Amino acid sequence: MERRTFLKAAGHLAAGYALASRLAPALYAAESTTDEPALPRRVVGTTSMKASIVGFPGLGLIHHKQPEGTALLHKAFEQGVNYFDVAPAYGNGDAETKMGIGLQGLPRDRYYLACKTKMRDAKGAREELERSLRRLKTDHFDVYQMHHLRRPEEVEQAFGPDGAMEVFTKARQEGKVRFFGFSAHTTKAALLAMEKFRFDTVMFPINYIEYFKIGFGKPVLELARKQGLGVLAIKPMCGGAWPPGAPRSRQWWYRPLEDPQDISMALRFTLSQEPVAVGFPPGWLDLADKAVQVGRAYRSITEPETDKLRQMAAAALSIFEREEQQIALGKTSPAWPDSPHECAPIC
Repeated sequence: MERRTFLKAAGHLAAGYALASRLAPALYAAESTTDEPALPRRVVGTTSMKASIVGFPGLGLIHHKQPEGTALLHKAFEQGVNYFDVAPAYGNGDAETKMGIGLQGLPRDRYYLACKTKMRDAKGAREELERSLRRLKTDHFDVYQMHHLRRPEEVEQAFGPDGAMEVFTKARQEGKVRFFGFSAHTTKAALLAMEKFRFDTVMFPINYIEYFKIGFGKPVLELARKQGLGVLAIKPMCGGAWPPGAPRSRQWWYRPLEDPQDISMALRFTLSQEPVAVGFPPGWLDLADKAVQVGRAYRSITEPETDKLRQMAAAALSIFEREEQQIALGKTSPAWPDSPHECAPIC
């Protein structure tokens, strides 16, 4: 797609958001439930989606065999979860395959299915999109996202000639994708993507430690508010990097919160930041169940609880400060080599 043609098409799409974005504050505040009052729902930005405030982390399926994973997926649905997120990078397609099987029997019009691609070129993105649709046994994704943007060069490639965004726009015309989004781990990549195109969703880490220690997430939330975008918050239950020499409760690249009170405060803090619509637990389904329990009893974070989180953050270690610094210096080496996000694009 020539850049002039793409920008013209993007301009028409962006114009359609102008009126809707003026209604955004009321939509972000919506926490009313539908026919399943057990778990509140929010309108995602200016889309038509009313998503559960806690989403299902498809990554967690890699820790379970199919029967158990299916049972946990159905349990989440029965508790009111209606937003399911997955990616081909999770377990080399294992999570996609398990979710595709697990979702069978659930009414397709009662949940939202989101997937991603790490491919930045049109050919690779098309191949991955079609493969993901087959694995997940569906004819469309409600949200399709560029996955794990880190460097500005990745954004430029995706929007350049023969870039992934060509596939995104064609996929919507084909009825295979309803809404567009991206996930990012750096402020620089996120803001550049948001400047280039009016997406429907932004998946970004909104976490009390990063928010209080380095202001991480604030610029993305601010621009999302201005653009009327729905924020899908990742890492809300992250307790920071593992302290040197500390025993690990789980073999994971960061320390997930385990204490129910800490989980409640951390998740509710994230969900209290406008325009966050959905919060995603870590890739462990027992923690996802704890998050659902917090969601079912949701109330906004209080000032005393916020003060307590500030104290907790002061004693914790950031997992994104190093990556932010590396990208600012133009470095490309992985900040956390043991992160599941650091695998090759085809993983």
